[in-house]
Amino acid sequence: MKITGILLTVISLFCSIVVAIYFLVLLKGKNKAKKTVVKDDAREQQKINNMRRVFLTDPLSEKTRPTSFNEIIGQDRGLLALKAAICGPNPQHVIIYGEPGIGKTAAARIALDIAKGIYNSPFTHDAKFIEIDGTTLRFDERGVADPLIGSVHDPIYQGAGAYGSAGIPQPKMGAVTKAHGGILFIDEIGELHPNQMNKLLKVLEDRKVFLESSYYTEGDVNIPNHIHDIFKNGLPADFRLVGATTCQPSEITPALRSRCMEVFFDSLGKEDIKKITINALEKSMFKYEDGVPELVVDYASNGRDAVNMVQTAGSIANLDKRANITVKDMEWVIETGHYQPRVYKRVEPGHRVGFVNGLAVTGLGSGHLLEVEAIFEPCQGKEGRLTVSGIIDEEEFHNKSTSSKRTSSAKASVSNALTLIENLIGISRDDYNIHINYPGGLPVDGPSAGIAIFVALYSAILKKPISREIAMTGEIGILGKVYPVGGVYSKVTSAKLAGVKKVIIPIDNMQSSFEDFGIEIIAVSNIEEVIQSVFNEDIRDIKDMAQDLLNA
Repeated sequence: MKITGILLTVISLFCSIVVAIYFLVLLKGKNKAKKTVVKDDAREQQKINNMRRVFLTDPLSEKTRPTSFNEIIGQDRGLLALKAAICGPNPQHVIIYGEPGIGKTAAARIALDIAKGIYNSPFTHDAKFIEIDGTTLRFDERGVADPLIGSVHDPIYQGAGAYGSAGIPQPKMGAVTKAHGGILFIDEIGELHPNQMNKLLKVLEDRKVFLESSYYTEGDVNIPNHIHDIFKNGLPADFRLVGATTCQPSEITPALRSRCMEVFFDSLGKEDIKKITINALEKSMFKYEDGVPELVVDYASNGRDAVNMVQTAGSIANLDKRANITVKDMEWVIETGHYQPRVYKRVEPGHRVGFVNGLAVTGLGSGHLLEVEAIFEPCQGKEGRLTVSGIIDEEEFHNKSTSSKRTSSAKASVSNALTLIENLIGISRDDYNIHINYPGGLPVDGPSAGIAIFVALYSAILKKPISREIAMTGEIGILGKVYPVGGVYSKVTSAKLAGVKKVIIPIDNMQSSFEDFGIEIIAVSNIEEVIQSVFNEDIRDIKDMAQDLLNA
């Protein structure tokens, strides 16, 4: 018995020594690991500090980035609309449409800064501007990660840390919560994944984010109170969305568009590009030869292009140890960068028969002249032939379950104009060879060239010349009524820049702002008023005159 007790005592002592040695080794290993971590931390921190002491010069694009609305060129209307949407007591969600490099992101940032200084704005002085890009914003379909909406890091996933070993799910904030109380700016919002878009729409409605996890149990006392609060009440996400896109409005989901004010930024004109170019030249601290800004204007598609061209030309001058940018430098930049010339159309003086300037919009509301020309000749006993070139013949429509096709509205405008010509002048299209052409190489669609087609045909039949300094837009009906069309402001602006002296538009499109355009703008409601405005004659007296002319 005594021996057994001694044996147990020895075994117990031995076990105690082994355990002590084990924990001693463990402690030493932990201390050693801690020293290694501290040593590595010091080394890595030194690397980061050394990196932070290295600075490159700011690119010219940073130096020329606008800091106020006054520095954003060519967007007066769009900026006013954005300011109205954001800088008030009830700010709205916004979608900004526009081409690349025209100031959409800068405008959104500045709008928030302005709003912070308005006394009745809900944006406080520390309201955040969170910027993300829809083209690169990726998420895990399993719900492991979602940088936009937020997600839950369940304890089974790597990196869950102490909460993971305790079986606690960890909510992770997304951009919508980080933007709470401020603005969430999504560049290229049209590129969001449909799942993300649907989740975003839900957040816009609820103004909060609700997260779920199969590892969350409401009665689990081990879960911290703040995590209980998040799962029960959601994460706050009361922000204003500003989305920017180069897409057409039709490419953005209607559910999002219905929740947002839509703002359209204009394409930059010749003078706008020139102002941006001169500003970049001055901030680059280089002198420049006469003709350099004009050369940039002829090739730069937007403000970003202009700044990049100036910076590259400045680098060429710097390599040659020169303080000035020459025309030759800029020509080299244009050649090596494969920049394509921009065509700035100008009307020519004089008159032409069967030729009229229509007006159209392309892309995201950019206006331009649309030339329409017509030939109307007797076919001498043969059946007449109608040829229309330069338009889209057929439009195709798709939805989730069906697709359909129809004659394009541009082609329908040709038919309407011909029917009206036959009724007013008393001729049959079957007796004539008719060719209507839209030169320029761009396929034309839409009904807005209706009155231009009619006027070109009218001129071709009666051999009446039309002033090259007149332009027009408007849809036409077979009874002669002129209907309103879209994009009229941009169309009138492009006509003025092209040197047009008189613009004819539908009466329903007339705006008080046109009074300050400095050109004659005539609003018409029917084809009689169109003829009076273009040819200064009464169409009621034309029918007999036309028959005499045609018989001759």
